[in-house]
Amino acid sequence: MLMISHRYTDTSKLLQNAIVFQVYAVLSRAFDSSTDGTEPPSYKSVALAGFGTGALQTLLLSPVELVKIRLQLSTNARSHQLPNHQPSPLSVAKGILRREGVRGIYRGLTITALRDAPAHGFYFWTYEYAREHLHPGCRKSGQESLRTMLVAGGLAGVASWVCCYPFDVVKTRLQAQTQSQWDRSPPKYRGIIDCFQKSVQEEGYRVLWRGLGTAVTRAFVVNGAIFSAYELSLRCIYSNNNHASVQTEENSL
Repeated sequence: MLMISHRYTDTSKLLQNAIVFQVYAVLSRAFDSSTDGTEPPSYKSVALAGFGTGALQTLLLSPVELVKIRLQLSTNARSHQLPNHQPSPLSVAKGILRREGVRGIYRGLTITALRDAPAHGFYFWTYEYAREHLHPGCRKSGQESLRTMLVAGGLAGVASWVCCYPFDVVKTRLQAQTQSQWDRSPPKYRGIIDCFQKSVQEEGYRVLWRGLGTAVTRAFVVNGAIFSAYELSLRCIYSNNNHASVQTEENSL
């Protein structure tokens, strides 16, 4: 059961990162039409592109994270009851659609957008700002060291979590509650503000930051690796393209 949950989480993260970096690459240039492609995008364009990327990916990520949360809850509930029964992500998604309808599969869409849009703005802005200050001129040359990639990427991950963590707590609680479309009983949380208020009243303000230390520690390591892999992959692609271009020119001569 845990293996299915972890496999689903890993797959969703790979898909998310692929979409995020591709959309960001397009938007960062679209928001900075003043450059001719030889200069790096401005910091303002980087932040706007990150914000737009976070907002757009929410349409895909919100249902994915809903299924992940429900799958994890199902794992915890059944671990001591039906150890051989292993619901798949697809069966969980079908169950949500059957019980809660299309609206149910997009439960938490608004809070996910409120979390991800600013978080991605801070994410990419922090990375670009940090890498330039750690290795001046690298945004244009693209020749920063691996250490710079790791540190800048790690700081970007930390910044994105710190700015949005309370929203993540509320999002998880809203998506964890289930309600059938035929069930007329009111849910525990009626919305974002209600969830904020009840969570703070019942557990204090500390609940909004519970687990932050673990999250930012993991974020530093993981995002340092993600940005390093991304930048090194781009170098390999550009290097191969340049090598192919040189060979083509030599053959034409």
